[in-house]
Amino acid sequence: MHTNRHQKVARRKQRMAHRLRPIRWTAQPAPMLTASKIHYDVSTRTRGLVAGGIGAMPLLAQQTGLIDAIDAHVQVLKRHLPYHESDHVLGIAYNVLSGGTCLQDIEQRRQDEVYLDALGAQRIPDPTTAGDFCRRFDEASLEAVQTAINETRVRVWQTQPAPFFDEAFIEADGTLAETTGACKAGMDIAYDGTWGYHPLLVSLANTAEPLYVVNRSGNRPWSDGAAARSDQALAPCRDAGFRRVTFRGNTDFTQMGHMDRWDAAGVRFVFGSDARAHVTHVADALPAAAWTPLQRPARHAVQTTPRARPANVKETVVIERGFKNLRLEAEAVAEFPYQPTVCANTYRMVVLRKNISVEKGDQRLFDESAISFISRTTARPRPPTSCLWRTIGVTRRT
Repeated sequence: MHTNRHQKVARRKQRMAHRLRPIRWTAQPAPMLTASKIHYDVSTRTRGLVAGGIGAMPLLAQQTGLIDAIDAHVQVLKRHLPYHESDHVLGIAYNVLSGGTCLQDIEQRRQDEVYLDALGAQRIPDPTTAGDFCRRFDEASLEAVQTAINETRVRVWQTQPAPFFDEAFIEADGTLAETTGACKAGMDIAYDGTWGYHPLLVSLANTAEPLYVVNRSGNRPWSDGAAARSDQALAPCRDAGFRRVTFRGNTDFTQMGHMDRWDAAGVRFVFGSDARAHVTHVADALPAAAWTPLQRPARHAVQTTPRARPANVKETVVIERGFKNLRLEAEAVAEFPYQPTVCANTYRMVVLRKNISVEKGDQRLFDESAISFISRTTARPRPPTSCLWRTIGVTRRT
């Protein structure tokens, strides 16, 4: 049976390859797209499913042990009549994977016989039951689900080849989630006027897997709670066997108060921070010999014959209308030792300087330097086992 199915797939691929073969066309008298008669029939054996890959998801959850892990960690229901905690959690997840956007969309899944058969379920919770479960699902339950997922994630990671464990990059970031509601707790006005929430995401950058997601009020700072969640994310990476762990974050996630502690634990870190007056003064005082030209690699490797760049229409309009235009001329890097005021250790800071030409129309007005501080730090006089790459900011001077 499997051979027959594979043969059918192979024949279909051959037909498509023949259909799309290169042809020397002559002028055609009629359009390519024409209507054709399609006959619809209801089959008793062959059935279709919109979310065709949904059947693989329960198998994946079962084989990785995710179902058992959720039922072991999450305790919401007193009796299972008939659903377990994993039925509710995964049922909502499968609804999203199938294109659903709210709990009400679960009703469409419940009425789909093929969908239920793909999940191996006689029935799934209806939207009202799912809503009742969500109302009982408190913060502790959410933490339990994330713990269950991360335990399962470690087992999956351990099946990866050895190079996978060279280094884990843990990133922290935030995002503004705008809402239109007015009665939900926790919403607030963000710095840019957005009304809603400000979730924190801590992820494994190697695979783009979210390790921890924390919902926060819309007015909370970007780095609020990031240090504690990064510490939590360190545990599964260490359990999985990663040889090195690096924390990363932009200028809003500089955790200077934790750098010494992380350095002592053998954790590397890559953070950004604002350009403050004292570090800008040090960068300005660096000698010319301290700067090295920066050569950035090409963004894309050309696989075929290089093509001519198209005309830059935007730049032409800027020049014609006499707008101010900033043109990057060159970049250079340097470094100097840096000790944050809250740290007992000294770190290295790498400075990125951009030489910018300021033009208006066809005239070149003057040159200025935009300086970004990307610091690499070593706490002790030894080979750098822990480092801090920081983009402190940009300052301009004539």
